[in-house]
Amino acid sequence: MDILDKIVVDKKRELHLKKTVIPLMQLETSLLFQREPVSLANALRNSKTGIIAEHKRRSPSKSVINQNSSVQDIAMGYMNAGACGMSVLTDAKYFGGSLDDLIIARAAVDFPLLRKEFIIDEYQIVEARAHGADTILLIAAILTRKQIKVLSELAKSLGLDVLLEVHNEEELVKSMMPGLDMLGVNNRNLKTFEVSLETSASLSQKIPDEFIKVSESGISSVSAIKMLRELGYQGFLVGENFMKTANPGESAREFINQMAR
Repeated sequence: MDILDKIVVDKKRELHLKKTVIPLMQLETSLLFQREPVSLANALRNSKTGIIAEHKRRSPSKSVINQNSSVQDIAMGYMNAGACGMSVLTDAKYFGGSLDDLIIARAAVDFPLLRKEFIIDEYQIVEARAHGADTILLIAAILTRKQIKVLSELAKSLGLDVLLEVHNEEELVKSMMPGLDMLGVNNRNLKTFEVSLETSASLSQKIPDEFIKVSESGISSVSAIKMLRELGYQGFLVGENFMKTANPGESAREFINQMAR
């Protein structure tokens, strides 16, 4: 059983408990559920940077990344730096995140927020909407084509954008369908945790132009973004490169300023 399999098993247990405590009806009466979402896809289309900056405390591959910075400060720092959106990890066991992080970020900023989570159930999409997310992540490696269709259609019906993440051509072919706004290529091999931008390079021409292309993981230099832009990518999810510093917002500002030179 690899790490993704373990995460999915734990996520199913977690969801079973949540559903016994917080029914869907309660989520749908949340004040944030009534809020009009802001499109991350549109932000990427109109952005000069394409940066989606991430909040991540730890990960299975890197253990602790940053346990000290406040979500509010990081969210405001990212927005003021010129990022066009923010990814918020909400998985607790493996990434140290929570839905509270999403709510705090939402209270602090008005730019698009992506709930980065291992979504396997419709409940989690309603949950994302009720906690202020504008976009949800679907991971092809843990979902069937039918699940991707059902989950993406629900997200769109709730006004949320959908970012579908793939790791190889097989997942890409399985997953492409109407209702997806963005196709993300994760450069990290989730079995070995090795990172290579060659993954984004090899899949770039296989993604139809109707989808916004997003490259994820392993992006730590302006030169890497320039290379990815030439391959047609409009979005760049950057997490550890900012979060490993004492001031992620300032780190993002310096990075984005370098892009403008």
